[in-house]
Amino acid sequence: MSFIIGLTGGIGSGKSTVAGLFTARGVALVDTDEIAHTLTAPGGGAMEAIGSTFGREFIAADGSLDRATTRRRVFAQPSMRRELEAILHPRIQEAVELALRSDSVRRAPYTILAVPLLFESQTYRQRTSRSLLVDCGTACQIQRVGRRSGLTETETHRIMAAQLPRPIRLQLADDLIWNGGAAERLAPQVDRLHGKYLAAAGV
Repeated sequence: MSFIIGLTGGIGSGKSTVAGLFTARGVALVDTDEIAHTLTAPGGGAMEAIGSTFGREFIAADGSLDRATTRRRVFAQPSMRRELEAILHPRIQEAVELALRSDSVRRAPYTILAVPLLFESQTYRQRTSRSLLVDCGTACQIQRVGRRSGLTETETHRIMAAQLPRPIRLQLADDLIWNGGAAERLAPQVDRLHGKYLAAAGV
């Protein structure tokens, strides 16, 4: 099994950008957000269970998960959120385990396992050798999310509230990448950690 780095960060922190910089350096990536999107795409493995549990209101015209409705309803009703997690999380974990046993992972020097709620999940934390937090300021998060997804500041704050508070994430992380400044400052941080992880993986 490859040396595994758990990559996490708040919404809008730039996890995907950082993950892309690592994969450009030959690192394998297993992304739980991508797996979740596959499971909730048209014909996805979770859609039948979601439809039977929540009804057609949660299904978009193309058969995928209606993400706007889901965000609005699930983050306002914790019990509904728990029901959705009970459908998605076991399927995501199964897909992660399959991916971690894949040829691409075995051939890579090490693997980035991207998990937004890494510190909230003992299952994923136990699978990783180190944790890497991508961080930026709250105002930066809100601006990025609004630009990318069109969410209001209130909606973004609601999603942020579902994660551990930022100071706790900073305390728990083994490594940190600051993504609150210019984009060109990311690559040197990735290069430094990439060298560190290669050495730790014995490459």
